Amino acid sequence: MDTIKLSIVTPNGEIFNKEVKSVTLPGKEGEFGVLPGHASLVSSLTVGVIEIEKKDALKEAVAINWGHVKVSEDSVDILVDGAVALSEGKDSDMSAKLEEAKILVNSVQDSNVSMAAVESKINSFA
Repeated sequence: MDTIKLSIVTPNGEIFNKEVKSVTLPGKEGEFGVLPGHASLVSSLTVGVIEIEKKDALKEAVAINWGHVKVSEDSVDILVDGAVALSEGKDSDMSAKLEEAKILVNSVQDSNVSMAAVESKINSFA
């Protein structure tokens, strides 16, 4: 098993549903990575960036404000309150997405999160 099924859902619907190599999540107690065969767990997520390594080795990211994740050996199911998808590379509306992501993460008043670190990750997709 070299991939894991990743699903990201917001109140407005599903924004990601694919097989991926790995995913890094912004957990309440710190970032953690998930690979195929990971032990089952349920965790709260805090404001940050979900980093996704797709099957083709390209990277994708989703900025979130908060949510929850359920991990099993073969799937990662994420439910978030707000999210903005960011893709590696440049496209015509990437600057708008980056600005939307910054607004989303700055709307959260969580003193435990370094907003500079979150914005740095978002800017790496510019």
